[in-house]
Amino acid sequence: MREQQFPRARQDCLSREFGDEVLVYDLQRNVGHCLNSTAAATWRLCDGNNNSSQIAGTLSRQLSVQVDESIVQLALDQLGDAHLLVEREAPTEHPSRRVAIRRMGIAAAIALPLVTSIIAPTPAQAASCLHNLQACTSNAQCCSGLCAPAVHTCVGG
Repeated sequence: MREQQFPRARQDCLSREFGDEVLVYDLQRNVGHCLNSTAAATWRLCDGNNNSSQIAGTLSRQLSVQVDESIVQLALDQLGDAHLLVEREAPTEHPSRRVAIRRMGIAAAIALPLVTSIIAPTPAQAASCLHNLQACTSNAQCCSGLCAPAVHTCVGG
């Protein structure tokens, strides 16, 4: 129950700040997440000691704009869906991004949190292709797409 009321960021992820945004890499799932300024600021405040109301107040002061608690809940839901928070016991229903925009007005949409995720490739997927005259066993390995079967060498690349 404590995690649900006082969200806590996972400490086993790598993070790097780029201006107001943060790139977070989940080592357990091999997934990278880009947090926009609102999501990043929310994530930084998830220390297990602040509830969503306190986070909204702190964000309002930091961003010099009124941040509604529903925006914080939206950020927490996105961070939770990305597995960047210590798991909550029971998910709660909060307004969708669309409902939040309607409530706040389109001008405030800039403050909406956004978490964008990308899955890291496996080592085999990340490997480069083989160039001309390198040893191969299939066409898929060669940059040219041609592996000469008689000599097992990439050709035409």
